[in-house]
Amino acid sequence: MPHQPPFAGWRVLELSNGIAAAYAGKMFADAGADVVKIEGEQGDSLRAWSAGGGPPGALFEYLAAGKKSVLGDDRTALLAAADVVITDLTDGWTLDDLAAQTVSSSVLVTVTPFGTTGPYVDDQVLANEFILQALSGSIASRGWPGDEPVQAGGRLGEWLAGTFAAAVAAATARHAARTGLGEIIDVSTYEAMAIAMGGLPAMSASVMGTDSQMTSRSLELPSIVPTADGLVGFCTITAQQFQDFLVLIERADLLDDADLASIEGRIARRDEFLSMVTQWTESRTTQEIVDLAVGFRIPVAPIGTPAALADVDHFVQRGVFVESELGVLQPRVPYRGDAITTTAPGRAPELGEHSGGIDWPPRPANGEFRADPQALPLSDIRIADFTAFWAGPVATQFLGALGADVVKVEGVRRPDGMRFSAGRPPTWDQWWEWGPVFLCSNNNKRGVSIELGTEAGRGVALKLIAASDLVIENFSPRVMENFDLQWDAVSAANPRAVMVRMPAFGLDGPWRDRVGFAQTMEQATGMAWITGHAEGPPVIPRGVCDPIAGLHAAFAAVAALVVRDRDRTGVQVESTMVEAALNVAAEMLVEHSRNGIELRRQGNRGPGAVPQGVYRCQGEDDWVALAAIGGAAREALAALIDRPELGPDETSWRERADEIDKLINDWAARRSVSEAVHALRSAGVAAAPVRAPAGLLTDPHLLARGFWERVDHPVAGSFLCTGMPFTFVGKPRRWIRRGAPLYGRHTVEVLSELGYSAADLAELNASKTTAARPAGL
Repeated sequence: MPHQPPFAGWRVLELSNGIAAAYAGKMFADAGADVVKIEGEQGDSLRAWSAGGGPPGALFEYLAAGKKSVLGDDRTALLAAADVVITDLTDGWTLDDLAAQTVSSSVLVTVTPFGTTGPYVDDQVLANEFILQALSGSIASRGWPGDEPVQAGGRLGEWLAGTFAAAVAAATARHAARTGLGEIIDVSTYEAMAIAMGGLPAMSASVMGTDSQMTSRSLELPSIVPTADGLVGFCTITAQQFQDFLVLIERADLLDDADLASIEGRIARRDEFLSMVTQWTESRTTQEIVDLAVGFRIPVAPIGTPAALADVDHFVQRGVFVESELGVLQPRVPYRGDAITTTAPGRAPELGEHSGGIDWPPRPANGEFRADPQALPLSDIRIADFTAFWAGPVATQFLGALGADVVKVEGVRRPDGMRFSAGRPPTWDQWWEWGPVFLCSNNNKRGVSIELGTEAGRGVALKLIAASDLVIENFSPRVMENFDLQWDAVSAANPRAVMVRMPAFGLDGPWRDRVGFAQTMEQATGMAWITGHAEGPPVIPRGVCDPIAGLHAAFAAVAALVVRDRDRTGVQVESTMVEAALNVAAEMLVEHSRNGIELRRQGNRGPGAVPQGVYRCQGEDDWVALAAIGGAAREALAALIDRPELGPDETSWRERADEIDKLINDWAARRSVSEAVHALRSAGVAAAPVRAPAGLLTDPHLLARGFWERVDHPVAGSFLCTGMPFTFVGKPRRWIRRGAPLYGRHTVEVLSELGYSAADLAELNASKTTAARPAGL
């Protein structure tokens, strides 16, 4: 007998005109919640949206499938009855108005560009995804120095913010159902993008200062290159992967070339390097190259395109794509498990189709408190964290920020690889404690060292699992099998455990055992296909897939905990990185399936604003980003560049786009960035400096909102770190309660809690089952 969906019976109200809140609502609908959209007379603006210039509605149908639609007249009764309210505060909604109409036991989530407080709040109407990318450091990081930097395609920041909103809403709603105490949650899209789209270089600048290795604009080498019949993407994160890559392209003679071994050296010799790579790849088919690279365990993927995605063998064999009721192909829900039932994609509602027909009984203002009302939502949960690199640690850091007791397990021989990435050289004392990404994605965790490849280590792991609510891992499937710590063993040790597995490509299928990082996901899912200059090759958005995968896994973990508590059963969930990425890149697929339109990269242009682009100002590498959102903004821009005859008509601006770009370039070149931004904003044109990521550390809005949190680390010292991109309104904002753990810092503490005596601990240390420092260093 199938289980009920995780959120069956949950009542979710959505008031939105964009991607972020709508995607959060979709995630709840996928998990079985009853989701109702309140729309104005004109309906959600996505009803009239088409990124490809074809018939509108493809994206709306994907996001609104299975939801209900009512007009605004129904809002009072529904607000008083909803468990969760998700809104982007468009259509005249205000936080105060909504808060006054919801009961204190419900969860109210706002998702806005800058949040509801702070210096930039008045600029909300002058900010779209493109402007936020410029502010967050995303655009400035992408491209070669001297060339025009380029945006990430696909409005990924909005999808990211929606995923954050859904995950925090789910965790908080679970808590509210147990305690009767809701929250008002203020989610900032800009802050989400500051974490995931500009965050890596900013984290490095914060931890490493002038020694940061992530300061200049660049592209990956190797990355996406032409083949005899298309394009292929590589990813060489580790030194071993790059050495194997040189052998792959039959250039083993360069294995001792110290310049090429470094990213900086490859960039300095990029023409030479790309020439040797393409000479090899262009003489072979994509499939031949993929097969060879897989043999070397080099992360590799064919470049996903709207037309080709549905035919990829791995996606076909795993049934990754499903048809909606209208016959449109779309990604399925990106997590699954035997005890997890999700809803099939239904039909999107007609405008106001369900007005007067929603019968939700009012919620009580408060329930009976059975826990500390000041407790964080997940303070009742312990997590055995077997994750590494970035995607898995993002998931567990998010859950830990919300109160979970996270115990991070690292091997003695193989600690988390991010300890060694972009930090200090091996000549430094405790150099493995300096990895900036490790330090900024493992906060609020206790760290233990356990060599899982030994029988004694496996025994310790099973004791930890037996004492935990949630087990999370993001290895390739064979790793946990080699440790004999797959679901059967976990369930035997703890029949009430929830296990979330985060393989790159899944627990089955042709790509099951392939190595995959964020870059590989971006190459395989089409994200890279729509990023880059129109006349150039695809470019990876860089990094966003890790947080997106982590947040989907965190949402799936909360859903599984709800099922466990309701059905009194252990739950295994598979939450794959590639399917999370496919869900947020879905617009390409649904536009192609429904309308036959193949979206492509457009440089810095986009359908939501005309013109839109970056323009060089006075200074060495200073650029201004602008987006004319609507006719009034175009008229104002026309006056600024002394071409009033251009008028407000979008069609004429599109037809003369190249000519107008030259006019704007001439105008910007005579001004500093600050002068250009001021003039544009004063005229009502959305604008921002194309900011280097390190500039986020001194951004007045982020500082005023308390986004950056100071961490005092015993080795790396004091630095600013990203917290969470949301606040609980009316409560102090402090998500980091302890910094990332030193290697093995809490081994004795945690194992003592599990019942190990001092003699036991000494024996484990003597046998190198545990250790105070990684082996071999």
